Amino acid sequence: MSNREWLERSLGAVWHPCTQMKWHETLPLLPVERAQGVWLYDFEGRRYLDGVSSWWVNLFGHGHPDIVAALHDQLQRLEHVMLAGFTHEAVVRLSERLSRATGGVLGHCFYGSDGASATEMALKMSAHYWRNRGRPHKSEFLALAGSYHGETLGALGVTDVPLFRDAYAPLIRRARVLPSPDERLGPQAAADSLAALERHLSTHDSVAALILEPLVQAAAGMVFYDPAFLREAHRICSRYDVHLIADEIAVGFGRTGSFFAHEQAGITPDFLCLSKGITGGFLPLSVVMTRDDIYGAFYDDDIARGFLHSHSYTGNALACRAALAVLDLFERDDVIAANRSRQPRLEALAAPLKADGRVRNFRHRGMIWAFEVAASGGDFSRRFHKAALARGVLLRPIGSTVYFMPPYVISDGEFQFMVEVAMQALDEATGP
Repeated sequence: MSNREWLERSLGAVWHPCTQMKWHETLPLLPVERAQGVWLYDFEGRRYLDGVSSWWVNLFGHGHPDIVAALHDQLQRLEHVMLAGFTHEAVVRLSERLSRATGGVLGHCFYGSDGASATEMALKMSAHYWRNRGRPHKSEFLALAGSYHGETLGALGVTDVPLFRDAYAPLIRRARVLPSPDERLGPQAAADSLAALERHLSTHDSVAALILEPLVQAAAGMVFYDPAFLREAHRICSRYDVHLIADEIAVGFGRTGSFFAHEQAGITPDFLCLSKGITGGFLPLSVVMTRDDIYGAFYDDDIARGFLHSHSYTGNALACRAALAVLDLFERDDVIAANRSRQPRLEALAAPLKADGRVRNFRHRGMIWAFEVAASGGDFSRRFHKAALARGVLLRPIGSTVYFMPPYVISDGEFQFMVEVAMQALDEATGP
């Protein structure tokens, strides 16, 4: 079948995410037949460089043979078993290895299927912990301006993106929002945010946790902030007996230049939320990791004190085995060090964009690049996306913010191609 036939069938049957479906009357919907490495292929043989890792999930390229082989082996043994009352090798090994990655500080893993589920689990765990400790009034949450933690109702309560949240306002219990430490605004932004945090905690004993995305607020437009802010926020939360929830759903697994982003602040959060890259983009999986003393608050003869949250596919054996293969690749190929060694070359390749007069706030951290486009106009993101796709690159701006978040296996030549297409798309999207 042709691209057009698959497109028509999809529009007739599929409700696509994060999309105003009417836009697809003019905005291209790309039917993908197969993928390999950093490339997506349509049904007519054209290929497209996946510059956003298929929504930030793909770490080592599509169809990586080691992950494929691990899944093939697992398929022949166990595809899934309920994790209530049962266990299996892949989930045990994965939990042990993730704990070792935190130096053993976070000792237990609770599994879900997606990032929003991880947020829900962490929020519920925090509030339930305080209830079990005899402090049920501690049920308020704090979040940063521009934060994004998912789109289920609990997650929307700590998400500060009106476009996603406002339609469901009557259903949501809103968090208190602190100023963002956005480094584009200068050091005073972080200082103001920390002052607001301390001010609120000093006058409110009802806060259960502060939730934040360490170092990069991705959906806010790749907002970067200094690790020193995270370190100080952790110190303040500890002083006032408030949990710190680190949402590393988008920024974990090397995206910011360290395996976990919070490592750069020299801290360990009370809860760590992981998803997206955990399986290398092969299967849905999320996990919340927490400290043994928090786990211990639920350990009791009374079932009501237990954490009864559940998903049918919790700890799915195939997804856990894919995650183990991802961890194997990090260790075997020393991925963090390899990515760091490439930075000077990739920075040099991106230099023409950085020097472009239309570009503002060009920034880079780890394997994330971002910049704003001056005078971009209201429909800039759609025009840029369409122009880049027509030239063979998948890029999906967030408002006026263009970003690159490619798979780690992208070659220098492929990175240069992505930069060149981005500049051509700028020409078209900012022109008459």
